[in-house]
Amino acid sequence: MTVRTRFAPSPTGFLHIGGARTALFSWAYARRHGGTFILRIEDTDVARSTPEAVQAILDGMQWLGLTHDEGPFYQMQRMDRYRQVIAEMLEAGTAYRCYMSREELDLLRAEQEARKEKPRYDGRWRPEAGKTLPAPPAGVAPAIRFRNPKDGVVGWQDQVKGRIEFANAELDDFVIARADGTPTYNFCVVVDDRDMDITHVIRGDDHVNNTPRQINLLQALGAPVPQYAHLSMILGDDGQKLSKRHGAVSVMQYEEDGYLPEAVLNYLARLGWSHGDEEVFGMEQFVKWFDLDHITASAAQFNTEKLNWLNAHYLKLADPQRLAAEASRRLAAQGVAVDGGPDVADVAVLYRDRVSNLNELADAIHPFFVAVVPTAELVAQHLTEAARKGLKALSDRLAGCTWQAADLGQAVKQTAAESGLKMPQLAIPLRIVLLGQPQSPSIDAVLEVMGRERVLARLAREIPV
Repeated sequence: MTVRTRFAPSPTGFLHIGGARTALFSWAYARRHGGTFILRIEDTDVARSTPEAVQAILDGMQWLGLTHDEGPFYQMQRMDRYRQVIAEMLEAGTAYRCYMSREELDLLRAEQEARKEKPRYDGRWRPEAGKTLPAPPAGVAPAIRFRNPKDGVVGWQDQVKGRIEFANAELDDFVIARADGTPTYNFCVVVDDRDMDITHVIRGDDHVNNTPRQINLLQALGAPVPQYAHLSMILGDDGQKLSKRHGAVSVMQYEEDGYLPEAVLNYLARLGWSHGDEEVFGMEQFVKWFDLDHITASAAQFNTEKLNWLNAHYLKLADPQRLAAEASRRLAAQGVAVDGGPDVADVAVLYRDRVSNLNELADAIHPFFVAVVPTAELVAQHLTEAARKGLKALSDRLAGCTWQAADLGQAVKQTAAESGLKMPQLAIPLRIVLLGQPQSPSIDAVLEVMGRERVLARLAREIPV
């Protein structure tokens, strides 16, 4: 058997963390088994589906690097195929026309609720041996209902949750095509899964109640039933259902917030799945390890602190040129041009161990490209008369100094000693003049990367000759 998985989002909103985890697990399972990963856009909810949401899904998948092998397929482009299957089911007797009006259905449900019964279709238009159906009402377009088995149970061995069974008596003859001819979700999913030869369906556990209906439909069509793995929900940091305030945002929001895709993927991989105590691993290793047996059946809890830790880890490993490109793009969005300034990659290397995301990195290196005027409070506190004399002496020494970190560091130390200052009494004012802040990476590295001309210009601005 060739493994074939699919990710089938509805474009009624953004691709969020839960959907991204489903896509990752489906992708990884196909890759692990040398199979095929299919992207399918389930866009039959015309009222809520938007082109922008479709693009958000495609952008999110591309940013994460979850490349599909087939697709994207769009359900709205498969309407003729759905109509064909419905016609075949009507012919075979596995589906039938129902002329029940909305008013009749509402009345039936009200009566059932009054009797404290589960609201369900009563089968009044279901053909049965010896049953006489009324004549179809004139001018009424029928819905098409699936002829669900009345007896027995439908069940499956869920790859995450174990054995799950439903009594067929609890499943009514659900609509597979509305009166206007549009097919319903459960029907389209089944036809697609059959036509695309899906072998494994990995999806959220909000679909568990759909699964028995889909299995019965597949069996009515004579199609093989895939293996199902239903992933438990993701909770927020506070243990509540994930919401926008703690993670249920568009995947692309993580890109905007300065996360690296490899950090997000690594984090998602550990969100409800584990391989021993391993915390940090790339996707190649993940694919080698991934299986369905080690997906937890309990809810996974989103941990922003852990995601930030992972992101900081991957920032330390990132190629300097990549960091430079990302930081430059973010600075450009703030109106800051890096042309003519220090080498952005060199500056980024100075700060990548001190930040947890790319936005923080851009903010940290900003003063290397735009002169920052220190606050009056910092000036009053640190730029004492003694410090100013020391900075003037340092400026003179730096003008003729070899511009290498070791020599620059020695110049600062010598100047501090000759000026009767402790090292922090000179280095902190120097940082404030150059960067507008009292903390920075090693001052010799800052001087080297910033460059002679820029350093001397900023010293001259604050410490006039």
